[in-house]
Amino acid sequence: MSRAREPYRVIFICTGNICRSPAAENIFREHARRAGILPDLEIDSAGTGDWHEGEDPDHRSTEALGEAGYPADGAARGLRAHDFAQHHLFVCMDRSHIRDVVARGAPRERVVLIRHFDDTRDQDDVPDPYYGGRDGFTDMIRMLEAAMDGLIAHVRDDLTRHRA
Repeated sequence: MSRAREPYRVIFICTGNICRSPAAENIFREHARRAGILPDLEIDSAGTGDWHEGEDPDHRSTEALGEAGYPADGAARGLRAHDFAQHHLFVCMDRSHIRDVVARGAPRERVVLIRHFDDTRDQDDVPDPYYGGRDGFTDMIRMLEAAMDGLIAHVRDDLTRHRA
């Protein structure tokens, strides 16, 4: 694929940007690399709240990512006003994030729920593992990975339209 003049910007959204969205960002980055579309993308993550601003991902998320073979890069930040005009796709971890992101100004047609890219899902949301044990983080990684093929296909289609 030829590089678009402007990169296609994907942002992953959760509540505090220390568990789910940075995990999704790191997993997606690796899958995009494998799919050959990473050079055409800018990938980011943010929280609907900014109380963890500047913090590393939660150590339990970092451990689960490492065990699954992914890096755990990133620093928490809250959504900012410029995000709504800048990003092409807002990938939310649960329905409350969709409501928040749309209410704050993201065009609804650019806001998706990550689990909708997993045809085998038994629920729509990626539950917040923050207040639970280790298994919640392992389950989170499994859910995010299960959505990646569908999300990559969606982004690839959007990239084609973005370049047209």
